[in-house]
Amino acid sequence: MDTTNDLEPILETVRRLCADFPGEYWRERDRERTYPTAFVQALTDAGLLGVLIPEEYGGSGLGLSAACAILEEIHASGCNAAAVHAQMYTMGTVLRHGSPEQKSTWLPKIASGEIRLQAFGVTEPTAGTDTTSISTTAIRQGDKYVVNGQKVWISRAEHSDLMVLLARTTPKDQASKKTDGISVFLLDMREAVGKGLTIKPIRTMFNHATTELFFDNLEIPASCLIGEEGKGFRYILDGMNAERILIASECIGDGRYFVGKASEYAKSRVVFGRPIGQNQGIQFPIARAYAEVRAAKLMTYEAAGRYERGLPAGEEANMAKMLASEASWHAADMCIQTHGGFGFAEEYDIERKFRETRLYQVAPISTNLILAYLAEHVLDLPRSY
Repeated sequence: MDTTNDLEPILETVRRLCADFPGEYWRERDRERTYPTAFVQALTDAGLLGVLIPEEYGGSGLGLSAACAILEEIHASGCNAAAVHAQMYTMGTVLRHGSPEQKSTWLPKIASGEIRLQAFGVTEPTAGTDTTSISTTAIRQGDKYVVNGQKVWISRAEHSDLMVLLARTTPKDQASKKTDGISVFLLDMREAVGKGLTIKPIRTMFNHATTELFFDNLEIPASCLIGEEGKGFRYILDGMNAERILIASECIGDGRYFVGKASEYAKSRVVFGRPIGQNQGIQFPIARAYAEVRAAKLMTYEAAGRYERGLPAGEEANMAKMLASEASWHAADMCIQTHGGFGFAEEYDIERKFRETRLYQVAPISTNLILAYLAEHVLDLPRSY
């Protein structure tokens, strides 16, 4: 069943927009490690980044499935949504747990593009995906909090106005449970940089504007706190599920891109007097990649549907992310193999997409951690150490 039929007008808008940003645009961004500002602005002007924001705040008021379809189509078109996807998955924390004042202050500006919410400050050098072990602290002092600590692998911090920040407001050894004592803040980075917040770029194999953050007695207003102090871990869990589902949709788009590229090349590339696609050694890997991508897509939209209905979606979100990231990686490898040496040539764009999709075996959560989650929490197997 095609889950995106009702969204076809939106998807056609995405395709037309992406056509204005061909491979050379992305190659130049990749070479120079520059942020795709024009692309982000075009998405904003088209109203695509406000898809999850309620209409009362200037957004489209659509669900997670619509956001998935948009991100999938961006990637299937050869573009990359990494510069904008954080706004969609961090939005849930503000929408579900933000105060009326926070929502009315920020959501209309985010929907219009006046303000960017593209940074999610969770990961730390010594905690990684063990979120309950974060050591960044936010200590209440009157009508402010003082933040100290370090974050790493925080993408787009230099290109975002706001950041959803996770910090400990109670030391772990003083909390009744390890998930307690963690709070979430909506940080205005325009007010923080140079006043206790330092941003240091990290150069990586793909252009995600990745950074390391240092907090040194950064003072932020107490009004930055989202929800109740000490309950932040619970607040971001839903956001993490949304993140995994949205990342899965990007992987589906990548998979479609690779299968399409490989199929076209296999039909047009003639060796020994016939198209290489006539050989089963070429046909079968393409067909298998296509089947894997289609299957992963079904799980992704099942997860999105459960999330939209308010049902528990942790199992489905994790499986969607794992299956989709593996499907896209298999498709990427197949596409390189189909193209042979040309697959490594920059002008074909495959090597760029190859690098980009490899990330999702590791982030935002590694495949092994997903398998551990399924084993322990779904299959009730003994906890591994």
